[in-house]
Amino acid sequence: MATIQPIAENEQHPDVALVERVRAGDVSAYDELVRKYDRQVFRIAQHITQNREDAEDVMQDAFLKAYEKLDQFQGNSKFYTWLVRIAVNESLMRLRKRRTGKMVSIDEDVATDDGSVPRDLADWAPDPEQNYTQSELQKILEKTIKGLPPGFRVVFELRDVQGLSTEDTAEALGLSVPAVKSRLLRARLQLRERLSRYFKRKSTRSAANSTASDGRKG
Repeated sequence: MATIQPIAENEQHPDVALVERVRAGDVSAYDELVRKYDRQVFRIAQHITQNREDAEDVMQDAFLKAYEKLDQFQGNSKFYTWLVRIAVNESLMRLRKRRTGKMVSIDEDVATDDGSVPRDLADWAPDPEQNYTQSELQKILEKTIKGLPPGFRVVFELRDVQGLSTEDTAEALGLSVPAVKSRLLRARLQLRERLSRYFKRKSTRSAANSTASDGRKG
């Protein structure tokens, strides 16, 4: 994940210089922008579409559309924020095509101001005897994040995983800052609840297996 460095108030963001080079006909400058942000855009698309192939298509479409509409980038926001908004829109369009007749939006599963009812996760618990490594814990976290409602998941991805500011996240998603803060809080609470349920289930199964094993030895 790329670290987004703070920019002084009067200092030009380096992406703006790259955009200007592209506008002047230097296509290689756009290649630099693609290399800089392709992983982040892919992750965002994959979190929304829940499909690797769709995410790869979205990433390509988003960069292509951004290139075609580069003259519309005014520089009032960061290029990455502008790119993320395009990627989110492309991801949602991909979902609409996949779910014929069903509209999908960033507000899906956010029915009231009090939040939505969490979806039940499938039982994807690993074998109780499996020893957790850092990579295994990372996989558990990623799968748990995927279980969040789309409206919460994408806010969590941009804010806590990609490291965008609350303001940039709001701009990228076309939401208000209070809405982003609210959804981020709900996402974190749901994530904590889901992880707690998972590890509690894992602990119960391990204890049961241990008791059964001791019984057989006796």
